[in-house]
Amino acid sequence: MTKTAERRPPAPAAAHPDPVPPPAGDRRRHRLIDQARAYAFLLGGLLCFALFSWYPAIRAVVIAFQKYTPGSSPAWVGTANFTRVLHDPEFSAAWRNTLTFTLLALLVGFAVPFLLALVLNELRHAKAFFRVVVYLPVMIPPVVSALLWKWFYDPGTGLANETLRMLHLPTSNWSNGTDTALLSLVIVATWANMGGTVLIYLAALQSIPGELYEAAELDGANLLQRVRHVTVPQTRFVILMLMLLQIVATMQVFTEPFVITGGGPENATVTVLYLIYKYAFLYNDFGGACALSVLLLLLLGAFSAVYLRLTRSEGDA
Repeated sequence: MTKTAERRPPAPAAAHPDPVPPPAGDRRRHRLIDQARAYAFLLGGLLCFALFSWYPAIRAVVIAFQKYTPGSSPAWVGTANFTRVLHDPEFSAAWRNTLTFTLLALLVGFAVPFLLALVLNELRHAKAFFRVVVYLPVMIPPVVSALLWKWFYDPGTGLANETLRMLHLPTSNWSNGTDTALLSLVIVATWANMGGTVLIYLAALQSIPGELYEAAELDGANLLQRVRHVTVPQTRFVILMLMLLQIVATMQVFTEPFVITGGGPENATVTVLYLIYKYAFLYNDFGGACALSVLLLLLLGAFSAVYLRLTRSEGDA
């Protein structure tokens, strides 16, 4: 009978020594390398912003205080450009038309997307199809959209007046009338840009808890009361943000008056941005154009500051 070998417990594994941290100089060098690599990836975007956004903006502010025309060296004139554009008769007309356009856009272009979002939110069938239909105008290039509406508004053979004649209703001058041209452009801008706004509203509406509507229905609230006491309070931040963004966007309206009306009739649709275009490319007065741009920048900067303040306050809440 053989004797079994005595089993011995395995020897304990040797403990691994703690890794020695690299020297502070190596850590600093690795951190600088990582930062340099990150900035190298960002360099392309930074160069694009610097070349196409920051430099033109800074250059425009400089030219606003210069007498600058193509083919001549610029000369400093101080605030003479601002004084000249402020006394231009077209200046007051352009600002009046721009503010009127903004007000009409808030009355028409702000209410219509919200109502459409309410309707889409209540649909039970073909909701995806109607979303595509509502968003489709946004995918059409702005110039193409303006040309289509220019033909639509034609007082002779345009589709708008042809439809009114078929219904035995009085026709309109649409974009050719001094009293209807600006409202016609508001309709074009609303149709062309409301798709994105509708989808944002729709997303906000779908984030409202259904229990709130159920509680309102149990309390006997009708549709208008539910919208007033549930929908609007729950989406007030989105409504306010889109209102401020729409004000900033509509005060820079240019494509519609440029393509459809050319600023007419009788300067009824000359906007601030269109007047800047006229100063630069029709009058060859780049100093006056940049002075107008700076004034518009200051006003839009105030609205942007309000927007940033509100978004910061909502984020802190």
